[in-house]
Amino acid sequence: MDLSLIQKEILITLITLYHRHSRAIKGEEIADVLKRNPGTVRNQMQSLKALSLVDGVPGPKGGYNPSVQAYRELNLTNYDQESHVPIARNGTEVEGANVAEIDFTTLCHPDICHALIRILGSVKVFDIGDQITIGPTPVNKLLVRGEIFGKDEVKSSLLISIIEMISLPKKSVRHYMSAPLLALSSDDTLKSAASFFAQHRIHGAPVMDGERLAGIVTLTDLADGLDQGLDLATPVTAVMTSDVVEADADTHLYEVIRRFKEREIGRLIVVEGGKPIGIITQSDIIGVFPAL
Repeated sequence: MDLSLIQKEILITLITLYHRHSRAIKGEEIADVLKRNPGTVRNQMQSLKALSLVDGVPGPKGGYNPSVQAYRELNLTNYDQESHVPIARNGTEVEGANVAEIDFTTLCHPDICHALIRILGSVKVFDIGDQITIGPTPVNKLLVRGEIFGKDEVKSSLLISIIEMISLPKKSVRHYMSAPLLALSSDDTLKSAASFFAQHRIHGAPVMDGERLAGIVTLTDLADGLDQGLDLATPVTAVMTSDVVEADADTHLYEVIRRFKEREIGRLIVVEGGKPIGIITQSDIIGVFPAL
């Protein structure tokens, strides 16, 4: 059947949102992604229902589901087996968009590197000059950053000039952590902690209460404590952070990098079987992968 451009945009956005949220999608959600009038989307939905491309779900939590025929019409018969590859525009992930294909059109050119990005979803939200980030991709954890210099709304494609390509490390964090773990005791004071840091040339360490991880303390914590008038004999427990971010030793490094950015931390504790066995810092990650 011959679908109009807006019908294809609505259908692709519906499928993308449906797989993202695993529920019926309201017309208003589609309209918000496409930056279109909700009434226009509702009218088009009636046409798509008449073509047996969407199914309506009644009730307060209702909306629309894509039909099997919709996948066939858009040649997406294996969509349910595909992974979500996010795309961010100027630092914010675009809802309802999934990268389906990256075609490096000038990979061998000595001076430039362009790519054609095919999107499952609408490209209307993208503008020429936008900075975009694609990935990481599911298999090789490829991350692509670039700037849009062209787009094709009919083919839902973007043309980008690539600024950076990164293949994120696949090994687990145990391969990059510092071990054995250097730790302070809950009985240690600010003075002994400062000496400990100087002796081992480190800027932070976990605080152990016996075999239990009680917290983590850094040089900044010590300085802040002294600035507040605390005595050097004050226990480190008075200045430590109790909410310690942990990662299992088998966690992939790229997942740990995400935690660093989300939690805005400088270090986390690596555990195995619930027991701390190492520590990894931003400096460790930069040493492995300077581009991050």
